[in-house]
Amino acid sequence: MAEERHKLVHTFGALAELGQEVSSKPNFHETMRTSLHLLLGSLAIMRGGVAGYSRFGHELNMLATRGFGEDFPLTLALCQEDERQFLGNGLYPIEISQAKVLPFFQIYDHSFENSALELFVPLVVHEEMVGAVFLGSKATGEPYTSYDREIVCAMARHIGVAIAQRNMMAELERRADENRKLYENLRMTYNDTVKAFAAAIDRKDKYTEGHSVRVGKYSEIIASELGWSEQEIEGAAVAGYLHDVGKITVERKIINAPYRINAKESTELNKHPRVGYEILMPINHPYADVPLAAKYHHERIDGRGYPDGLHDREIPYIAKIVNLADSFDAMTTDRPYKRRRPVNEVFDDLQRNAGKQFEPQIVTSFFRGMYNELTGEAKEKRFRRLLGREFMETEGMIPMLRSSLNAMTPTSPLTFVALD
Repeated sequence: MAEERHKLVHTFGALAELGQEVSSKPNFHETMRTSLHLLLGSLAIMRGGVAGYSRFGHELNMLATRGFGEDFPLTLALCQEDERQFLGNGLYPIEISQAKVLPFFQIYDHSFENSALELFVPLVVHEEMVGAVFLGSKATGEPYTSYDREIVCAMARHIGVAIAQRNMMAELERRADENRKLYENLRMTYNDTVKAFAAAIDRKDKYTEGHSVRVGKYSEIIASELGWSEQEIEGAAVAGYLHDVGKITVERKIINAPYRINAKESTELNKHPRVGYEILMPINHPYADVPLAAKYHHERIDGRGYPDGLHDREIPYIAKIVNLADSFDAMTTDRPYKRRRPVNEVFDDLQRNAGKQFEPQIVTSFFRGMYNELTGEAKEKRFRRLLGREFMETEGMIPMLRSSLNAMTPTSPLTFVALD
C-alpha cells in the first residue's frame, strides 16, 4: 500500500512538473527533451522518443529521443490508412507487437525491434494528429499495467498540447508574416499609384512639371525633421504628391498661361483646393489627413489665405507643411512669367513670412534640415537631389542659413501656446 502511495505521489509530481514545463519554457525543443525525460522517469522506462507530425509532408519528425540507436530514422512517413487509424485510436497507447497490420509498423518494424519499442501513442488534440510518443520497455522488465497506460496518456496529453500550441503559434506567425508582406505590397502599390498620379497632374502644366513630386519630397523632409513617425512621414509625402489634384478640372489654357492670369482666371484656378478635397475625400487613404492638405494648402496662419480664410490653429498641421513645401518649390523653380528667386531672397521670404503665411516651427525645421545637410551632419543629400548642385553650392549658403535660424523665434503672436 505504501509503495502504491509513493508511486501515486511520484506520478502526480511528474505531471505537475510536466505541466509547468509545457506552460513556462519558451524553447520548444528544450521543452520536448525535458517532457520526454519526465515521462520516461515517471515509469522508469528505458528509452523513448517524441515526434511532431507534419500534415503537409505526412510524416513524423523526431523532436527528442533517448536510448535510440544512431540508425533510428529521424523522419517516418505515414500513409493515409496509418493516419486514419491513428486518429480513430485517439490518444491511447498502441502495442507495437499487435499493430503490424498497419503499413507504418510494417515499414519500420526493423527499427522498432532494434530499439525494443513496445508502445506507440498517437498525440491527438482536438481531433487532429499533432505527433506521437514512442516508448520502450520498463527498467523492471514488467509489462505495462492499465495504471501505467493511464499515466502515459495523461502525460502524453500534456506533450500533445505543447506541440499543438507551438503549431498554432507557428501558423499565426506565418499568417502574420503573410499579412505584413501583403500590407507592404499594397502600401508600395498605393505609393506608386500616388506618384504616377502626381506626375500625371504635373504633365498638364508644362511649366511646372515635377512640381507635385518635389512638394511631396519637401513635405517628407519637413515631417522627418519634425520627428514624425515613419507612417506619418509617408503620409506627409502622399499629401504633398496629391495637393494639386484639383487642378485636373482647371482648363489647361489657364494653368499654362505664359502671363500673370487675370481675376476671372484666378477665381477659376482658386477652386482647385475644394475640388481636390472632393476628389480625395471618398478614398480610404492610409493617412486620413491627405484630403485636408489638398483643401487647405493655400491657407495662411494670418487668415489671408483661401478657400476659407482660416487662422492659425484652425488650419490642419499637414496643410501647413504642404503650404511651405509648395511655396518653396514655387520660389525655387522657373515659371512662365518669372524666374526662380535668388537664394538670399528665398530665405528672407520664408523668415519674414514665418508667423504670417507659414508656421514658424515648420520654417525652422526646414532651415535646420538644409543646414544639417550642408554642414555634413546629415549624410543623405535630399535637398541637393531636389534643388541641384548650383543652388546648394551658392556662396554664403551656410552663413545665410545660420543667420536665418538665429533670427527665427520659436513661435509667433499668432500661434497659441498652451499654458497648462
